[in-house]
Amino acid sequence: MAVSFSGGPNVADCRLRLSFQHFVGKEILQLDSVVYKNDLGQTFTVSKFKYYISNFHFKNQNGRDFYLPASFLINEEMKESRELLLNSIPEGAYTSIDFIVGVDSTHNCSGAQSGALDPVNAMFWAWNTGYIFLKLEGRSLFSKSPGNFFEYHIGGYRSPANNIRKISLDLGSQKLFVGSQQQAALEIKVDLLEMLKTPTSIDFEKIPVVNVAANSGLIADNYCDMFKVAVK
Repeated sequence: MAVSFSGGPNVADCRLRLSFQHFVGKEILQLDSVVYKNDLGQTFTVSKFKYYISNFHFKNQNGRDFYLPASFLINEEMKESRELLLNSIPEGAYTSIDFIVGVDSTHNCSGAQSGALDPVNAMFWAWNTGYIFLKLEGRSLFSKSPGNFFEYHIGGYRSPANNIRKISLDLGSQKLFVGSQQQAALEIKVDLLEMLKTPTSIDFEKIPVVNVAANSGLIADNYCDMFKVAVK
């Protein structure tokens, strides 16, 4: 079952299904079972991959924009979390979609919350009073950490470690048509490999663990490039 969210009672009953598909380069991500290579030629496997997306902004070709101020947790281990059913989207043709990776400052300052932001999801730093925006964990023989683990836990919403990143997806000439007659669908392809290489190549030997401010900005800048869109 997809995660469902309503845009409000005063909006025409139009629905949009967003699906997030995780890849490593051209290969579909498979946890623990497949060995991949980064652009440095270092082999690795992935055991965990999950992240928050928040504050959708849909741009209409007629200049009417629509905002969804909700947060969603996308988790590779939970297929249903990768399918979002957004109800009550205004009818129209949309030319781009923006969202942030992370949790905005308001919700970071509101303590532990419910739903996607519930601490039970293991994405909340009690000691730091804030949310972990993204987790990537796995193993690489190049990592010098015990058990050859690597672990990237990225968070922080205040300078000098503000790791909230805005993602802008241009739909170009295709546009996204949302109407009352049928459910619109949008597939977002997420390439984990981009998170490890653009604009900074991540060396598992030199940076096996990130869970504080140091090096977190490198990972955050990299995950700006990992989202691509395909209209169905």
